[in-house]
Amino acid sequence: MSRDEQLSETARVARDLIRFPSVNWGEGRSDGEKEAAEYVEAYLAATGVRSELFEPEPGRVSVVARVEGTEPSLPGLVVHGHLDVVPAEPSEWSVDPFAGEIRDGLLWGRGAVDMKDMDAMILTSLREILSAGHRPRRDLVVAFFADEEAGGILGSHWLAANRPDLFAGATEAISEVGGYSIDFGGQRSYLLQTGEKALLWIRMTVRGQAAHGSRLYPANSVTRLAEAVVALGRHDWPITLTDTTSQLVASIASILGTDPQQVGPDELLLATGSASGFLLATVRTTTNPTVLTAGYKHNVIPSSASALVDIRCLPGQEDATLAEVRELVGEDVEIEIVHRDIGLEVPFSGRLVETMTGLLARHDPDASVLPYLMSGGTDNKGLSTLGIAGYGFAPLRLPAGMDFPGMFHGVDERVPLDALDFGHRVLGDLLREY
Repeated sequence: MSRDEQLSETARVARDLIRFPSVNWGEGRSDGEKEAAEYVEAYLAATGVRSELFEPEPGRVSVVARVEGTEPSLPGLVVHGHLDVVPAEPSEWSVDPFAGEIRDGLLWGRGAVDMKDMDAMILTSLREILSAGHRPRRDLVVAFFADEEAGGILGSHWLAANRPDLFAGATEAISEVGGYSIDFGGQRSYLLQTGEKALLWIRMTVRGQAAHGSRLYPANSVTRLAEAVVALGRHDWPITLTDTTSQLVASIASILGTDPQQVGPDELLLATGSASGFLLATVRTTTNPTVLTAGYKHNVIPSSASALVDIRCLPGQEDATLAEVRELVGEDVEIEIVHRDIGLEVPFSGRLVETMTGLLARHDPDASVLPYLMSGGTDNKGLSTLGIAGYGFAPLRLPAGMDFPGMFHGVDERVPLDALDFGHRVLGDLLREY
């Protein structure tokens, strides 16, 4: 039996998608999603599903299809993923990031967890249902968006603004990043995403006059920018709990047998092990400088210097956060908002949540399910402009000790093959039964 024949359909499709280097560099630079989108379109066609391709700019392609349910009176469900990935520096990886290599029972490559794994789960679950002659209960809007890694401007936001009819009748959505397992306190738990932080991408610029590098020159734009960068990067933002994070902290305390009134949120979140890489950032604002630009010659003091800063704040705190950022860096630092998007928080209750938690209990009876607020953002932001409530549910049963948060935008991104198959089974049941 060949290696391909040994792979499950979900693993094979995820591997195929990884081999399309649909890299999104941001700020308008991208290798495009077109090849991956055409693969998805062909796969859906072979499943008997007609889809549409949308290309607002050359090469920037999203795929959308509607699968009619047996009970059209029910509100529709959007099931979505994105086809773009962040860049990967091959010299830092132990494998070719775009080869889709299978090693040690894992699928390696950029997009293995963010999020070509769920793209594959969606496709293969749908094919399994339809090829058996069945249909979902409610209408499914199946979408594979472009440009998620740059805020969805050419993907989910563009489609929500220009083709809202595609999502008519849908009231809820599922996508990344949630439904994955963590192990702490002697128990396995699944984190179900019920919210995500707001996004503020800013550019800070300091302007002055160019001068010779040998001068005594206190008005150096690079020095002043560095001071602003340090002010933001080192600022200790206070802990603030939302409904979701309050529930999460209380649940962690219960599992650990501790009193949340006696043990602080940071200490409780740290007790979750590698999951704390995501969770610690969900109870406070973060301001991370990411790109610095200045100068053109070693002996010339430049007339300007700029920095990109990735700000993530809690839902509803966008304006207050911007005001504090301006105060921290000073009036002489120009601030340009490059991209802004809202934060989200939806209830950890209702029929969809009950179905998701019930299915996880069916497939992993000894585990618990906890709500969490994601520190990043997803295409659920774009869909929220249409009144669609989005959840993160890409179910993966992961081995204890696996640093799953570290895989996102990290080096040697990989996902266990058996986790892909677990996700296929759980997601397939959800699409059949909900």
